Amino acid sequence: MYLGSPAAAVAPLEALVGAGFDVALVVSQPDRKRGRGASLVPTPVKAAALELGLPVSERVDDVLTVGADLGVVVAYGRLIRPHVLAALDLVNLHFSLLPRWRGAAPVERAILAGDEETGVCLMRLEEGLDTGPVYACERLTVRPDETADELRQRLVDAGCRLLVEQLSAGLGTPTPQVGEVTYAAKIDPGELRLEWSRPAAELARLVRLGQAWTTFRGRRLKVLRAAEAPSGTGSHLVPGALDGVVVGTGDGALVLAVVQPEGKGPQPASAWRNGARPGPGDVLGA
Repeated sequence: MYLGSPAAAVAPLEALVGAGFDVALVVSQPDRKRGRGASLVPTPVKAAALELGLPVSERVDDVLTVGADLGVVVAYGRLIRPHVLAALDLVNLHFSLLPRWRGAAPVERAILAGDEETGVCLMRLEEGLDTGPVYACERLTVRPDETADELRQRLVDAGCRLLVEQLSAGLGTPTPQVGEVTYAAKIDPGELRLEWSRPAAELARLVRLGQAWTTFRGRRLKVLRAAEAPSGTGSHLVPGALDGVVVGTGDGALVLAVVQPEGKGPQPASAWRNGARPGPGDVLGA
Protein backbone atom coordinates (compact mmCIF):
# COMPACT_ATOMS: atom_id res chain seq x y z
CA MET A 1 0.00 0.00 0.00
CA TYR A 2 1.31 3.45 -0.92
CA LEU A 3 0.29 6.96 0.15
CA GLY A 4 1.57 10.05 -1.69
CA SER A 5 0.49 13.04 -3.76
CA PRO A 6 3.09 15.46 -5.26
CA ALA A 7 5.58 14.87 -8.06
CA ALA A 8 8.34 14.05 -5.57
CA ALA A 9 6.37 10.95 -4.53
CA VAL A 10 6.03 9.51 -8.04
CA ALA A 11 9.55 8.07 -8.42
CA PRO A 12 9.44 6.07 -5.14
CA LEU A 13 6.14 4.49 -6.26
CA GLU A 14 7.62 3.60 -9.63
CA ALA A 15 10.74 2.23 -7.90
CA LEU A 16 8.64 -0.09 -5.73
CA VAL A 17 6.70 -1.40 -8.72
CA GLY A 18 9.91 -1.76 -10.75
CA ALA A 19 11.50 -3.77 -7.93
CA GLY A 20 8.61 -6.22 -7.98
CA PHE A 21 6.72 -5.16 -4.85
CA ASP A 22 2.97 -5.75 -4.98
CA VAL A 23 1.21 -2.43 -4.42
CA ALA A 24 -2.35 -3.34 -3.44
CA LEU A 25 -3.65 0.24 -3.26
CA VAL A 26 -2.45 3.80 -3.83
CA VAL A 27 -4.00 6.57 -1.73
CA SER A 28 -3.64 10.15 -2.93
CA GLN A 29 -5.31 13.47 -2.29
CA PRO A 30 -8.46 14.45 -4.23
CA ASP A 31 -8.33 15.91 -7.73
CA ARG A 32 -8.04 19.69 -7.75
CA LYS A 33 -9.25 22.40 -10.09
CA ARG A 34 -6.42 23.94 -12.07
CA GLY A 35 -5.94 26.13 -15.11
CA ARG A 36 -8.23 28.68 -16.72
CA GLY A 37 -10.96 26.15 -17.35
CA ALA A 38 -10.82 25.07 -13.71
CA SER A 39 -10.97 21.43 -14.79
CA LEU A 40 -10.23 18.72 -12.23
CA VAL A 41 -6.66 17.43 -12.42
CA PRO A 42 -5.37 14.35 -10.55
CA THR A 43 -2.32 14.54 -8.32
CA PRO A 44 0.94 13.39 -9.94
CA VAL A 45 0.88 10.21 -7.83
CA LYS A 46 -2.69 9.36 -8.83
CA ALA A 47 -1.88 9.92 -12.49
CA ALA A 48 1.21 7.69 -12.22
CA ALA A 49 -0.73 4.98 -10.38
CA LEU A 50 -3.45 4.89 -13.03
CA GLU A 51 -0.78 4.69 -15.73
CA LEU A 52 0.71 1.71 -13.90
CA GLY A 53 -2.70 0.06 -13.63
CA LEU A 54 -2.85 0.32 -9.84
CA PRO A 55 -6.08 0.81 -7.85
CA VAL A 56 -6.40 4.32 -6.41
CA SER A 57 -8.44 5.80 -3.58
CA GLU A 58 -8.80 9.17 -1.87
CA ARG A 59 -9.80 7.56 1.45
CA VAL A 60 -7.04 6.56 3.85
CA ASP A 61 -9.36 4.12 5.62
CA ASP A 62 -9.49 2.03 2.45
CA VAL A 63 -5.97 0.77 3.24
CA LEU A 64 -7.56 -1.37 5.95
CA THR A 65 -9.64 -3.29 3.39
CA VAL A 66 -6.95 -4.64 1.04
CA GLY A 67 -4.97 -6.95 3.32
CA ALA A 68 -1.71 -4.99 2.98
CA ASP A 69 1.29 -6.04 5.08
CA LEU A 70 2.94 -2.60 5.06
CA GLY A 71 2.19 0.94 4.02
CA VAL A 72 4.73 3.32 2.47
CA VAL A 73 4.15 7.06 2.89
CA VAL A 74 5.98 9.67 0.80
CA ALA A 75 4.95 13.36 0.95
CA TYR A 76 1.29 12.48 1.44
CA GLY A 77 0.57 15.87 3.00
CA ARG A 78 -2.06 14.82 5.52
CA LEU A 79 -2.03 13.35 9.01
CA ILE A 80 -2.95 9.68 9.26
CA ARG A 81 -5.40 8.88 12.03
CA PRO A 82 -4.44 6.73 15.03
CA HIS A 83 -6.80 3.85 14.19
CA VAL A 84 -5.02 3.37 10.85
CA LEU A 85 -1.60 3.51 12.50
CA ALA A 86 -2.74 0.92 15.03
CA ALA A 87 -3.99 -1.46 12.34
CA LEU A 88 -1.17 -1.28 9.78
CA ASP A 89 2.58 -0.75 9.99
CA LEU A 90 3.57 2.35 8.03
CA VAL A 91 7.00 3.64 7.01
CA ASN A 92 7.69 7.18 5.85
CA LEU A 93 10.37 8.45 3.50
CA HIS A 94 11.34 11.90 4.83
CA PHE A 95 13.69 14.32 3.08
CA SER A 96 15.92 15.43 5.95
CA LEU A 97 18.30 14.01 8.54
CA LEU A 98 15.86 13.54 11.39
CA PRO A 99 15.28 14.97 13.93
CA ARG A 100 16.42 18.08 12.04
CA TRP A 101 13.64 19.58 9.93
CA ARG A 102 10.61 17.60 10.90
CA GLY A 103 7.57 18.86 9.04
CA ALA A 104 6.29 20.06 5.68
CA ALA A 105 9.22 21.90 4.04
CA PRO A 106 12.50 20.20 5.06
CA VAL A 107 14.30 20.84 1.76
CA GLU A 108 13.48 24.55 1.70
CA ARG A 109 14.32 25.08 5.38
CA ALA A 110 17.67 23.33 5.01
CA ILE A 111 18.62 25.72 2.20
CA LEU A 112 17.38 28.81 4.04
CA ALA A 113 19.38 27.83 7.12
CA GLY A 114 22.54 27.41 5.06
CA ASP A 115 22.88 23.72 5.95
CA GLU A 116 25.87 22.12 4.27
CA GLU A 117 24.44 18.62 4.65
CA THR A 118 21.01 17.05 4.52
CA GLY A 119 19.67 13.64 3.59
CA VAL A 120 16.75 11.25 3.46
CA CYS A 121 15.51 8.94 6.23
CA LEU A 122 13.22 5.94 6.25
CA MET A 123 11.28 6.00 9.52
CA ARG A 124 8.38 4.27 11.19
CA LEU A 125 5.29 6.43 11.19
CA GLU A 126 3.83 7.48 14.55
CA GLU A 127 1.11 9.90 15.65
CA GLY A 128 3.69 12.66 16.28
CA LEU A 129 4.99 14.84 13.46
CA ASP A 130 7.97 12.89 12.03
CA THR A 131 8.86 11.60 15.51
CA GLY A 132 9.12 7.90 14.72
CA PRO A 133 12.29 5.79 15.04
CA VAL A 134 14.54 5.52 11.99
CA TYR A 135 15.47 2.42 9.99
CA ALA A 136 18.17 4.02 7.82
CA CYS A 137 19.36 7.36 6.40
CA GLU A 138 21.47 8.49 3.47
CA ARG A 139 23.44 11.74 3.74
CA LEU A 140 23.91 14.25 0.92
CA THR A 141 26.04 17.38 0.70
CA VAL A 142 24.07 20.51 -0.17
CA ARG A 143 25.79 22.13 -3.15
CA PRO A 144 26.46 25.88 -2.77
CA ASP A 145 24.23 27.13 -5.61
CA GLU A 146 21.78 24.21 -5.73
CA THR A 147 18.10 25.11 -6.03
CA ALA A 148 15.43 23.47 -3.92
CA ASP A 149 14.13 21.59 -6.97
CA GLU A 150 17.60 20.30 -7.82
CA LEU A 151 18.28 19.19 -4.24
CA ARG A 152 14.85 17.59 -3.94
CA GLN A 153 15.48 15.54 -7.07
CA ARG A 154 18.75 14.21 -5.66
CA LEU A 155 16.99 13.38 -2.40
CA VAL A 156 14.23 11.56 -4.29
CA ASP A 157 16.83 9.53 -6.19
CA ALA A 158 18.60 8.62 -2.95
CA GLY A 159 15.28 7.88 -1.27
CA CYS A 160 14.24 5.46 -4.00
CA ARG A 161 17.45 3.47 -3.55
CA LEU A 162 17.13 3.53 0.22
CA LEU A 163 13.49 2.44 0.18
CA VAL A 164 14.00 -0.50 -2.19
CA GLU A 165 17.19 -1.65 -0.41
CA GLN A 166 15.63 -1.55 3.04
CA LEU A 167 12.40 -3.29 2.06
CA SER A 168 14.29 -5.93 0.08
CA ALA A 169 16.64 -6.69 2.98
CA GLY A 170 13.94 -6.57 5.67
CA LEU A 171 13.39 -3.50 7.80
CA GLY A 172 14.79 -4.82 11.08
CA THR A 173 14.50 -2.76 14.24
CA PRO A 174 14.45 1.05 13.98
CA THR A 175 16.44 3.27 16.33
CA PRO A 176 15.14 6.38 18.13
CA GLN A 177 15.99 9.77 16.67
CA VAL A 178 18.96 11.47 18.33
CA GLY A 179 19.92 15.15 18.11
CA GLU A 180 18.48 18.63 18.19
CA VAL A 181 14.89 18.82 17.00
CA THR A 182 13.99 21.53 14.48
CA TYR A 183 10.75 22.06 12.58
CA ALA A 184 10.28 22.86 8.91
CA ALA A 185 7.11 24.92 8.66
CA LYS A 186 5.50 25.28 5.27
CA ILE A 187 6.88 28.23 3.30
CA ASP A 188 4.49 31.16 3.47
CA PRO A 189 4.24 33.14 0.18
CA GLY A 190 5.18 36.28 2.09
CA GLU A 191 8.54 34.73 2.97
CA LEU A 192 9.49 34.72 -0.71
CA ARG A 193 9.57 38.50 -0.97
CA LEU A 194 13.13 39.81 -1.21
CA GLU A 195 13.72 42.37 1.53
CA TRP A 196 16.82 44.15 0.30
CA SER A 197 17.85 45.28 3.78
CA ARG A 198 18.76 41.66 4.56
CA PRO A 199 22.28 40.28 3.90
CA ALA A 200 23.06 39.14 0.36
CA ALA A 201 23.90 35.62 1.53
CA GLU A 202 20.38 35.19 2.96
CA LEU A 203 18.75 36.60 -0.17
CA ALA A 204 20.75 34.28 -2.42
CA ARG A 205 19.49 31.29 -0.43
CA LEU A 206 15.92 32.57 -0.69
CA VAL A 207 16.23 32.81 -4.48
CA ARG A 208 17.28 29.16 -4.57
CA LEU A 209 13.82 28.16 -3.30
CA GLY A 210 12.20 29.35 -6.54
CA GLN A 211 9.49 32.03 -6.89
CA ALA A 212 11.39 34.72 -4.94
CA TRP A 213 10.15 38.14 -5.94
CA THR A 214 10.51 41.86 -5.56
CA THR A 215 8.88 44.85 -7.25
CA PHE A 216 10.08 47.29 -9.90
CA ARG A 217 8.08 50.43 -10.65
CA GLY A 218 5.12 48.93 -8.81
CA ARG A 219 5.05 45.64 -10.73
CA ARG A 220 6.19 42.24 -9.54
CA LEU A 221 9.57 40.97 -10.68
CA LYS A 222 10.51 37.35 -9.95
CA VAL A 223 14.16 36.62 -9.34
CA LEU A 224 14.77 33.07 -10.55
CA ARG A 225 18.57 32.93 -10.42
CA ALA A 226 21.01 35.11 -8.51
CA ALA A 227 24.25 34.84 -6.59
CA GLU A 228 26.05 36.68 -3.84
CA ALA A 229 28.46 39.23 -5.34
CA PRO A 230 32.20 38.99 -4.68
CA SER A 231 33.34 40.91 -1.61
CA GLY A 232 33.43 44.65 -2.27
CA THR A 233 31.25 44.54 -5.39
CA GLY A 234 28.27 46.86 -5.06
CA SER A 235 29.41 48.15 -1.68
CA HIS A 236 28.41 51.68 -2.72
CA LEU A 237 24.78 50.69 -3.33
CA VAL A 238 21.95 51.25 -0.87
CA PRO A 239 19.56 48.31 -0.41
CA GLY A 240 17.55 47.73 -3.61
CA ALA A 241 19.61 50.09 -5.77
CA LEU A 242 20.87 48.77 -9.13
CA ASP A 243 24.22 49.02 -10.83
CA GLY A 244 23.88 46.95 -13.97
CA VAL A 245 22.59 43.62 -12.66
CA VAL A 246 24.12 44.13 -9.20
CA VAL A 247 21.66 44.99 -6.42
CA GLY A 248 22.60 46.55 -3.11
CA THR A 249 21.59 44.73 0.09
CA GLY A 250 21.94 45.24 3.82
CA ASP A 251 25.29 43.45 3.75
CA GLY A 252 27.04 42.89 0.43
CA ALA A 253 25.30 42.75 -2.94
CA LEU A 254 23.35 40.30 -5.09
CA VAL A 255 24.06 39.64 -8.78
CA LEU A 256 20.89 38.97 -10.76
CA ALA A 257 21.13 36.22 -13.40
CA VAL A 258 17.58 35.30 -14.50
CA VAL A 259 14.41 37.29 -13.80
CA GLN A 260 10.78 37.22 -14.86
CA PRO A 261 8.87 40.49 -15.18
CA GLU A 262 5.15 40.42 -14.49
CA GLY A 263 3.24 39.11 -17.53
CA LYS A 264 6.38 37.91 -19.33
CA GLY A 265 8.57 34.85 -19.45
CA PRO A 266 11.96 34.26 -17.77
CA GLN A 267 14.87 36.17 -19.30
CA PRO A 268 18.50 37.01 -18.59
CA ALA A 269 18.73 39.83 -16.06
CA SER A 270 20.93 41.80 -18.47
CA ALA A 271 18.20 41.67 -21.15
CA TRP A 272 15.57 42.79 -18.65
CA ARG A 273 17.74 45.69 -17.53
CA ASN A 274 18.42 46.82 -21.10
CA GLY A 275 14.68 46.92 -21.74
CA ALA A 276 13.63 48.43 -18.42
CA ARG A 277 16.43 51.02 -18.33
CA PRO A 278 16.39 51.72 -14.57
CA GLY A 279 17.03 55.36 -13.74
CA PRO A 280 18.99 56.79 -10.78
CA GLY A 281 15.85 56.89 -8.65
CA ASP A 282 14.65 53.37 -9.39
CA VAL A 283 15.03 50.99 -6.47
CA LEU A 284 13.88 47.38 -6.34
CA GLY A 285 11.21 46.73 -3.74
CA ALA A 286 10.20 50.38 -3.43
